[in-house]
Amino acid sequence: MSSREFIALGTASQVPTRYRNHNAYFLRWDEHGFLFDPGEGTQRQMTYAGLASSQLNRIFITHFHGDHCLGLAGLVQRISLDGVGHPVHVHYPASGQVFFDRLRRASIFHDKSDIRPEPIHSEGVLFTEDKLTVTTRKLKHGVPSWGFRLKETDSRRMLPEKLGELGLRGPAVGQLLREGSIEHDGRTIGVEEVSEPRPGQVFAFVMDTRICDNAFALAEGADMLVCESTYLSSEKEEAIARGHMTAAQAARIAKESGVRRLVLTHFSQRYPDSRAFLDEAREIHDDVVAVRDGDLVSVPKRR
Repeated sequence: MSSREFIALGTASQVPTRYRNHNAYFLRWDEHGFLFDPGEGTQRQMTYAGLASSQLNRIFITHFHGDHCLGLAGLVQRISLDGVGHPVHVHYPASGQVFFDRLRRASIFHDKSDIRPEPIHSEGVLFTEDKLTVTTRKLKHGVPSWGFRLKETDSRRMLPEKLGELGLRGPAVGQLLREGSIEHDGRTIGVEEVSEPRPGQVFAFVMDTRICDNAFALAEGADMLVCESTYLSSEKEEAIARGHMTAAQAARIAKESGVRRLVLTHFSQRYPDSRAFLDEAREIHDDVVAVRDGDLVSVPKRR
């Protein structure tokens, strides 16, 4: 059975607090383990969450401000220490290559890791594998910053009543799915006669940006959108000046883009309680979670 869930390892912006670690977010997508923006302290937060370095397949860095990347140095060494036997791909802005190189080899260690650098040069598809395509778009922050979108390949949902009417069962159904049509009882039956489209699930990650067209594009039709909401609307002008968003703006993106579940994070240290973010966003969008460190949020089940 597939397991698709999101774990907030750290939810602070810029400065950690007594209750919020620096950024770090883990997405379990079936057999894949994706880590986004590993800030300082990510190793420890993974331990609290029961996550091992061997569960990481890919690491995504939106930009090279410290609260989104300083944990990479420790993670690379932990991957080596634990003897992780598979490649770990790291996607990051190509403009920050010098910072990646410094973090990759920040101190002395016996390197047995298989780290695969994947610098991002342009918008578009990063990779496709296992019926999953990951794309990226530029965002609007003070430095080059990128958002990410994971899209499962669309499929079809078989309709048992239609199959029953035509007497199709067992291996014949599998053949119909594979080949698109089948000869049965003297006629050709197309898969569209006994099924309906089933859109693949979508996960979007939008961090450290002003509200912009690409944030909407990344979020379009997403089952889950993880979105920065550094400020409340009372500090809207400061949000714009610093290249960030408010909870209301994140909710507007979710609402207008048809997002099913909105996850708010990256809260400024000035706000000790995230309930105000939840209240502000829920005036615009119904399904909102303002995560705390350690929270696990399930990706809504496929329709």
